[in-house]
Amino acid sequence: MKAMILAAGRGERMRPLTDTTPKPLLEAGGKPLIVWHLEALARSGIKEVVINHAWLGEQMESVLGDGRAYGVSIRYSPEKPEALETAGGIIQALPLLGGDPFLVMNADIWCDYPFADLVAPPLSPAFLAHLVMVDNPPQHPEGDFVLSKGLLSTEGQPQLTFSGIGVYSPALFAGLAEGKRPLAPLLRAVMIEARVSGEHYSGSWFDIGTPDRLQHLDDHLRERA
Repeated sequence: MKAMILAAGRGERMRPLTDTTPKPLLEAGGKPLIVWHLEALARSGIKEVVINHAWLGEQMESVLGDGRAYGVSIRYSPEKPEALETAGGIIQALPLLGGDPFLVMNADIWCDYPFADLVAPPLSPAFLAHLVMVDNPPQHPEGDFVLSKGLLSTEGQPQLTFSGIGVYSPALFAGLAEGKRPLAPLLRAVMIEARVSGEHYSGSWFDIGTPDRLQHLDDHLRERA
């Protein structure tokens, strides 16, 4: 299985930190956020990684290189003149991701989820996506989707928060033109057809959306060390 790390966001809420450093290269626990992901993917057996980038993306290529230092092989998907949003970024990168289901994760999270659990078994042909859900954090108390009997839907309660980690079939994006496009409407559309599975992960998960949350993660990781 290949993986894609979504790393093209500008990180407006992280300013001024992101004025000179792309958000995925901000450090917590002594290393860049994105390096935690690369090392976790390598430990799970995922060796081929695609990274999209836009704002200050050349810094990521310079720092991460070809990925060998982290046990993976990295290919880049630059987005210019601006980021293409989640689905748009994935669609542009499809030629690099191949014809099999692939893992996608946000660069601006930290999670101790065991990625090897997503490698096997592969995504069932009946489903177009499988999402990892987590408990709602204080900044997102309403959640995103309802998980019931392994299926995700948009209606009902209680709702959980999408972790930013999922496996997608290329068929989810079939026939869609390149360009700026969010992911959520695509997922909602196929949830109506009961084609999105999910799971609830109760381990450590951080959404690194503000400098305060970055500091919280840094404290957490240094306490674990």
